Amino acid sequence: MSRFVKVGQAARILGVSVQTLRRWEERGQLLPERRSDGGTRYYDLEKLLNLKDIETDLTIAYARASAPEDSDVFKQQVQELESYCQQKGWHYEIIRDKGSGIDHNKIGLRKLLNLIIDKKVKRLVITHKDRLLRIGAELVFALCAARKTEVVILNNQGQPELYEEELLEDVMELVAIFYARLYQTSDETHQKLLKLVRSFAS
Repeated sequence: MSRFVKVGQAARILGVSVQTLRRWEERGQLLPERRSDGGTRYYDLEKLLNLKDIETDLTIAYARASAPEDSDVFKQQVQELESYCQQKGWHYEIIRDKGSGIDHNKIGLRKLLNLIIDKKVKRLVITHKDRLLRIGAELVFALCAARKTEVVILNNQGQPELYEEELLEDVMELVAIFYARLYQTSDETHQKLLKLVRSFAS
C-alpha cells in the first residue's frame, strides 16, 4: 500500500468530510505532504493513522422506535432530526434503530457507541432522551462527555402522545424479563409471559 493517500481516502480514514480536511488545511491544522502538478493533495498515511485528537465534524442524529421505519413515529423523528441538522448546516448522518427502549444490544446503538468511543462524533442529536434508552441513557451521556461529544436533545419537555403505546410495550417487556430471570424460565416461556402481560394490558 502506498505511503501517500488522496484527500478522499484520507477523509474516510479520519471519519470526516473532504470539506473538513480542506478547512483544517486552511487553519494549518493538517497539511498535505505534497501536491501533484494538477493540484491533487496527498497525505502521509502513517501520520493519518497516528492522529488521535483531531476534531471531527460529524453529527450523528439517532432515531429509535419499536415500530417499523415507515410508521408515523419513525417518520416524525427522522423529519425533525433532518430539519434541525440542515437548519444548523451540520455534516450529519442519521442512524435509524428499531427495538425496545430497554434493549441495550440494538445494532444502531452499538454503531453509535463505537463511533463515540473512536472519537468520530462531534455531536449527538436526539429528539427525546429516551430515544437512546429508557434505562441507562445517562451512561451514554457520560461516554459522550468523556469523548467530548456534544449532546443535543430537541425536546426536553415531556413526551408526545405517539410514544405512549411504545412506552407501554417497553414496560410490559420489562415485567416479562424480570419474571423470567426471577424464575429462570426459557426464552419460549418468556415469550408466553410477554403475550400474557399484553393480554392484561389490552
